[in-house]
Amino acid sequence: MKAFITTVLFVALFVFTSSCGGKKEDQDFGKKAAKESVQSETVASPMETKGKEIFEGKGTCATCHKPDVKLVGPSLKEIAKIYNEKKASIATFLKGNEKPLVDPSQFEVMKANFALTKNFTDEERQALEAYVLSQGK
Repeated sequence: MKAFITTVLFVALFVFTSSCGGKKEDQDFGKKAAKESVQSETVASPMETKGKEIFEGKGTCATCHKPDVKLVGPSLKEIAKIYNEKKASIATFLKGNEKPLVDPSQFEVMKANFALTKNFTDEERQALEAYVLSQGK
């Protein structure tokens, strides 16, 4: 009887330890499909992608603007909301040909960046606009 109990405990211990620690990627329980569907909903256009690269790099915009939070300048969501409501052009503003719509009190700070944005190509300014407006979706 003692040998039987020992054998059962040994088998149970073997089954327990061999079932634990398996590859978790094999056991996604539908999570992989959910991740793929979320990613497919957030695919950016080539213009938005280029705009994001400019925003985070060459444009130095990320220094003062964040997607959801007002930093030095207004958040991208706030900018997108106002420009969409007023059907105005961010690209034209960045060229220096439009008055500030979002936070005129911060315009003096933004003016310093016009030295950069005025030298961007029209396509670069349009890409920045596409990226910023995409943040309001």
